[in-house]
Amino acid sequence: MDEQRFIETSKSFFIDSDYQTAFSKLGLTSIDAIFSFNTGKDPGGSHLPKYRSRLQFDISDPAKILYLKRYDNPDLRTQLANWFWHKSRKTMMSCELDSTISLAQAGINTPKVVAYGEQWGKFFEKRSFIITEKIPDAEPLEQRLPDCLSGQLTAGKLKEQRTFIKRLGQFARKFHNTGCRHRDFYLAHIFYSDNGTFYLIDLQRVFRPRLLAERYRVKDIAQLYYSAPGRIFSRTDRLRFYKSYTGKNYLDKYDKLFIRRVVKKTRQMARHEVKHHRIVPFKN
Repeated sequence: MDEQRFIETSKSFFIDSDYQTAFSKLGLTSIDAIFSFNTGKDPGGSHLPKYRSRLQFDISDPAKILYLKRYDNPDLRTQLANWFWHKSRKTMMSCELDSTISLAQAGINTPKVVAYGEQWGKFFEKRSFIITEKIPDAEPLEQRLPDCLSGQLTAGKLKEQRTFIKRLGQFARKFHNTGCRHRDFYLAHIFYSDNGTFYLIDLQRVFRPRLLAERYRVKDIAQLYYSAPGRIFSRTDRLRFYKSYTGKNYLDKYDKLFIRRVVKKTRQMARHEVKHHRIVPFKN
């Protein structure tokens, strides 16, 4: 695969050279243009803070579906927290860009970045953006699980189920072995393609903690546990996932303690959601 080449078409506005023609046709040649652009649709999803916005739009040359994330005057508390966790002064965009690049280098499939840019005020971020390409032939596991997990169970389907759960555990282990923690490690942010490839998205909050790494590992696995529907994933399935995640056939005292911490965290999340009259997936 050819290496990407980004060019700076205007101050602090970078674009993959293969997409320059398509962006020029839409007038997307500067950061000002990006923040006034509204030709597209909101892809939906979770509620966003006021400084964040998302847009899905199409281009024709090459024919692609793209996702635009914009950060407009993020609050100072959020910026300072990002600088602390990322160990440097960064824009919201650069947090996601850096995570995307480093994870891809570590062998974790991530969305392809096609454009990005940032503007600073005197000291704090003014605004920034990142545009990624839609992952081809893939959907989030929250919306569509593999066919082997639905319908009448057969011996063949059971084998496929166990293979899928094993591979999901291996994917989670490979991600955590990079030293990173996601902090939104739900099925909504794990994409699965038609050819059986896993992808990780929504990487703006990904970081390598210098403190409390184990706490955030528990949180990640609890989020995955929480978002896995109870009507589909049994307790045995969840244990099978954990064994694959750890690479162990038998659990020791540490594993049992870790599992208790995950379950405790999951129950805390459930109580919060029930309080706000929301559905709890793992209890469904």
